[in-house]
Amino acid sequence: MTTDTKVQGPASYFPSIEKNYGRPVAHWFEVLDSVKDRKHMEQVALLKSEHKIGHGHANALVAYYRARQGA
Repeated sequence: MTTDTKVQGPASYFPSIEKNYGRPVAHWFEVLDSVKDRKHMEQVALLKSEHKIGHGHANALVAYYRARQGA
């Protein structure tokens, strides 16, 4: 058994998100905290329109955030 487990799922986008947008993912989770009552795609739309995050990255952030929140 190997200990080199490759990150999969939404979290696999995090290094690219941090590099492309210059903020740690924790920042984006704080942004999502401010709109936690909105639906998944509404949260994605907010990240895209107000923060210029690409669709795939926005969707990955929201998916991870909502899974962590138990939504």
